[in-house]
This record gives sequence, structure tokens and C-alpha cells, in this order.
Amino acid sequence: MNEPLYYPSGEPRRLIVGISGATGIAYGVRLLEVLRESEVETHLVVTRPGLMTLNYETDLSRDDLYALADHVYPENDVGAAISSGSMLTLGMVVAPCAVKSAAEIASGATQTLLTRAADVTLKERRRLVLMVRESPLHTGHLRTLTEASEIGAIVMPPMPAFYPRPDTIADMIDHTVGRVLDLFAIDHDLSPRWTGKPA
Repeated sequence: MNEPLYYPSGEPRRLIVGISGATGIAYGVRLLEVLRESEVETHLVVTRPGLMTLNYETDLSRDDLYALADHVYPENDVGAAISSGSMLTLGMVVAPCAVKSAAEIASGATQTLLTRAADVTLKERRRLVLMVRESPLHTGHLRTLTEASEIGAIVMPPMPAFYPRPDTIADMIDHTVGRVLDLFAIDHDLSPRWTGKPA
């Protein structure tokens, strides 16, 4: 794991969750719901396009979304706690991650608190997961994602798996969110694990 070497036992386990304007906000919402039931403290930043997508794709209000997190920051608050590496975290997940956000992260030319927090996560050698939602991808997108990977990000497009034989869209979302939680060693029971043969 790419967790900080110094993480006192009395320090809360924290995870930063970023939501940008790509389609697929259900992944970020579900991640926050699951973490709400865990002992992991969540720190949320949502971009303005992310709030637009919330309105397009769900029946949740902005306040409903914010209520799922322990701490919420405006996207323009570049002096927030999550903009400093001195705040200890397990890392960060951007769910979903727009290609524009990935490009800012890959270049280091951050413009919002979301991309600044991601940049800090990388410089502190903590785990950064980018759930990139775009298809198809042109060569420029692929180069951007390669650059993000080369500087330490984990590029994890939310691609549904069918071997668990999902019955609903919620089942597919849970499987993907579970795989994200695995990357941070956060316990969950969102979906069955592959054992070498079908369930």
C-alpha cells in the first residue's frame, strides 16, 4: 500500500473523495454511502460540473450529497485542509473523474481544490485512484492517462464485471466500488469474490 509511513494509531483513517463532472456520479455517491458505515472519515470536494451531473443523473440534492460526507470543501477553497500533505490520509478517489481533471492532475497544473488535493496525494506518495469516465478514448486521452499513471495514479475506469451475474445496475456499481475499497484495504461485503469457478 502507498500509505504514509507515519500514521499514528490515534489518527482517524481518512479518505478524500473527489467528484468531477463526468457521467457516473452514482459511483461517488455509493462510495460515500459505504464509507459512511465504516470507520473511515470522508473528505469530499465536488466540482461545479459535478453538481450539474448530480442534478442530471440522480434525484439527490446538493445537501443530500454533502450529508453523506464527514467534511465538505468548496472547489475553490485551495487553502483547505486537504490541500496540504500535512493532513494524513489513506489517499484519494476521484469518482467519477473527467478527462479534464485527469489532465490537470497529470500535468501538475491544478486549477481547483479537487485537482490540488490529487496532486498533494501523489507528492506524498499516497494512493490516488482515478475512475475515468469517457468512451471512446482518443490518443490524447490515452496519453494523458499514461502520464497520470507514470506519476503514480491508479487509472481505474469503472468497467462492469459480469462474472458475478449482476441482477441490477446497483449490483454492478457495488462490485466496482468494492474493487476501489480493496485498493485501500477497507473491508466491505459489496460483492462475492472470484474463487476460480462460478458461484
